[in-house]
Amino acid sequence: MEHIELFFKSIFIDNMVFATFLGMCSYLAVSKKVSTAVGLGAAVIFVLAITVPLNWLLDQYLLQPGALSWLGEEYAAYDLSFLSFIMFIATIATMVQLVEIVVEKFSPSLYNSLGIFLPLIAVNCAILGGSLFMQSREIPTLGLATVYGVGSGIGWFLAILAIAAIREKIRYSNVPPALRGLGITFIITGLMAIGFMSFGGMLTGGDEDTPVEEKTATIESADDHTEDEKVVVNNLKDNE
Repeated sequence: MEHIELFFKSIFIDNMVFATFLGMCSYLAVSKKVSTAVGLGAAVIFVLAITVPLNWLLDQYLLQPGALSWLGEEYAAYDLSFLSFIMFIATIATMVQLVEIVVEKFSPSLYNSLGIFLPLIAVNCAILGGSLFMQSREIPTLGLATVYGVGSGIGWFLAILAIAAIREKIRYSNVPPALRGLGITFIITGLMAIGFMSFGGMLTGGDEDTPVEEKTATIESADDHTEDEKVVVNNLKDNE
């Protein structure tokens, strides 16, 4: 259940584009055609799915204070957290280079369509944001880190795919001259963000009944108390 909740939350509620405005440069520049948006979105999913769990391993066994204790007690005092940015970016750049080589080899047309934005995934703040959010939210297991990376990538993919489909159709609409181009794109992005945030109730419903259950359990457990405590509890019940 925890994996499913984190998966849907990273796609809809904590969407990289709509909730934190990360990766907006590529989102706006490569969303004019659905075909290029699909290619870049798939590349972002792959990079996030690989780099977030890899950076989780680096954070847990190398970067956190005391993470080197597995080498011996004499290394437990070392704190390499100041290397987090360098290690995370090195991992991301390596994976992006791998994606670039694969895309250029098997899909030259997509490689030419993406242009400079494919190697720029290495400096896409959405990619680095995935690893930094994983670290700051203290995701406890490698499995959850993988789910978070895949979900964040799918969320970014859905965002750029949706805006690309809308921008292709909106060319044939009668948009006021002052709103053409980025103006109408920002308005549509804002409306899509509101729509994605409405999924928040899907994961937070049903929490209001919890305090009532705790109060009932406290009063019922009074039968195990001493005589003086029973008198106090009975007085409280009479006052209610």
